[in-house]
Amino acid sequence: MEFLEMLSSPWAIRAIIASSMVGIMCGLIGCFIVLRNMSLIGDALSHAILPGIFVSFLLVGYSTIGFFTGSVIAGLLTAVAITWIQQNVSTKNDAAIGIVFTAMFSIGVIGISWISQEKGAHLDLKDFLFGNVLGISTEDLIITAVVLVYTVVSVIVFFRYLFITTFQATIAQTMGISVKTIHYFLMLLLSFAVVSALRSVGVILVVAMLITPASTALLLSNRLQKVMVISAIIGLVSAVMGMILAIIFNTTPGPVMVIFVTLLFLIVAIIAPEKGFLPKYLAKTNQSNKIIREDIIKYIFKNKDKTSVSDLMNLLDQSKYRVTKHLKRLIKMDLVNFDGSSAQLSFVGKKEANKLVRAHRLWETYQVDKMGLSEQQIHNEAERFEHLLSDEILDEVDEKLGYPELDPHGSPIPRKLVESKNALFFKDIKKKYRISVSQVNSDIESELWELGIMPEEMIILDHKTKNYVQIIVGNKTHKISKDIAESISVEEA
Repeated sequence: MEFLEMLSSPWAIRAIIASSMVGIMCGLIGCFIVLRNMSLIGDALSHAILPGIFVSFLLVGYSTIGFFTGSVIAGLLTAVAITWIQQNVSTKNDAAIGIVFTAMFSIGVIGISWISQEKGAHLDLKDFLFGNVLGISTEDLIITAVVLVYTVVSVIVFFRYLFITTFQATIAQTMGISVKTIHYFLMLLLSFAVVSALRSVGVILVVAMLITPASTALLLSNRLQKVMVISAIIGLVSAVMGMILAIIFNTTPGPVMVIFVTLLFLIVAIIAPEKGFLPKYLAKTNQSNKIIREDIIKYIFKNKDKTSVSDLMNLLDQSKYRVTKHLKRLIKMDLVNFDGSSAQLSFVGKKEANKLVRAHRLWETYQVDKMGLSEQQIHNEAERFEHLLSDEILDEVDEKLGYPELDPHGSPIPRKLVESKNALFFKDIKKKYRISVSQVNSDIESELWELGIMPEEMIILDHKTKNYVQIIVGNKTHKISKDIAESISVEEA
């Protein structure tokens, strides 16, 4: 109850509104700052505005508009000074930033300290360094709102210019766009954002509100418009939650906002769909397991007979538990038949193994014929690429090599297993067909023989799904998987 009363008090409402606007503004501008590798400049401008506060106080006294104007001017002067040094002095870019912003910050600290001591004015340096939500006035809210609207409208209107100068500065120049002008315009918007954040998070922590929401959003999307929206939302949520938590725990809001947005970044860094640590780890693990399973079926294929678990253990240098685990997975995928002690490839497994061996031997041939490598240099590379090459790439390699029959070691290169032009899977249901005498390979003939189906025998295609077909032979019904049905040649009855 006490918390709700505190939250509904005028100062808290003003603080939350101001922090929300600052969060949105920083999230929006921060996207371009991060993408342009200007994070250190954001930090520099946030520190370099202190001299502007000092000078504006000397000229107009304690004035919110005066502080705002002086800070923006100081920020722009800092940006101009940094750019001039980077372009005209033989020094590193980051060194130029450090030189200017530390000098400006020092001037500001000395000036504000002098005013507080000599002039007796109530100008607390801590309020500018770490923020002071209690000091947020209606005038502050109005200025922040105007700056927010200006920033959003500017980004929308000049989005194309900001976009192309961020990603393709050279092309922008050839199109007649002044990259330098856009750079200084962005510095102006950045100065606005930094000054607006003075009361809520202070100059020291504002860089976190500029960088962290944008960095978090970039983990979630690759489209700039979407990144900007996500970043603005993250900035808004972080600012509001930081204020609420600060009120609950009776502490300074600025650091709480930064801690909250940092926690959001860490969570997203772990679970982000494509770029997060966990999905990447799982993808890497899945790929590793896929390679092991493919090595198993390739070894069984080369062995041309049932292969024992102990043989696979020696080949893979894996425990019996892991080998058995992979075999169970291969059984579920209908690639391997396993009787408890030894494994044999199914028809589908033979097709996959044929592709792997073909990929390995074709790539070895390509390395020798087209890359000039010796026979001793090609095996390990082919072992890696056989798991990565697609059918389209293999067909292209095969064509470039002139469809070779033997690899550099003299081993035959398996031919690609093609679907029969008159394949059973592509025929109409409820019709009669005759099994062709000539099939695409002996494996199909063996599969038919095991089903008790002889050449020229009449069948009825009774039912078909995306995974299998069901045929009637005499008074018997058989289910045949799609992979096999795509290779069984039939003729019209």
